[in-house]
Amino acid sequence: MRILVLTAAVLLFVSFAPLQLALADGGVHVDYVGGTVQTIDSKAAGRIRTTDAEFFQLALSGKQEFRVPYDKINLLEYGQKVDRRYLVAAILSPMFLLSKSRQHFLTVGYTDADGHQQAMVFRVAKGDVRTVLVSLEARTGVKVQYQDLEARKAGKG
Repeated sequence: MRILVLTAAVLLFVSFAPLQLALADGGVHVDYVGGTVQTIDSKAAGRIRTTDAEFFQLALSGKQEFRVPYDKINLLEYGQKVDRRYLVAAILSPMFLLSKSRQHFLTVGYTDADGHQQAMVFRVAKGDVRTVLVSLEARTGVKVQYQDLEARKAGKG
C-alpha cells in the first residue's frame, strides 16, 4: 500500500513538473515569428507568461513588455511545420531520410484597444506547447484550433 501511495505521489509530481518549471522561471521561452503588431521586431526572442489573472504577457529581450487582456483574445491556433533533413541525409546516412524536424507554432489573435484585429505568431519549444495551450484555454475561454490531426495529437497528448 505504501509503495502504491509513493508511486502515485511521484507520478503526480512528475506530471506537473513542466508547469512548475514554467511558473518558476517566469514563463516559457518563445521566438516571435511575426504578426501584425508593429512595435515587436520580427525574430525577437522572449518569454510568454500566462500566470497573471488578467493579462497574457510577452516579455521580450531588451526589457520590452507587451500585455493583452485575456478577454480580448479571440483566436488560439496551434500547428507544426515538419521538415525532412535531406541535406544531412545526403551527406551522412540514408537513415536520416526517415527523421523529421518539427517546429511548434502558436498564433494568438486579439482585438486591440482601437477595435482592430491583431495577431502574434510564436515558435514554442516542444516541451512547453501543452502547458501553454492548456493555460491559454483556461484563461481565455477560447478553444485552441489545430491546423491538422498531427498538431491535435501533439497539442493534446
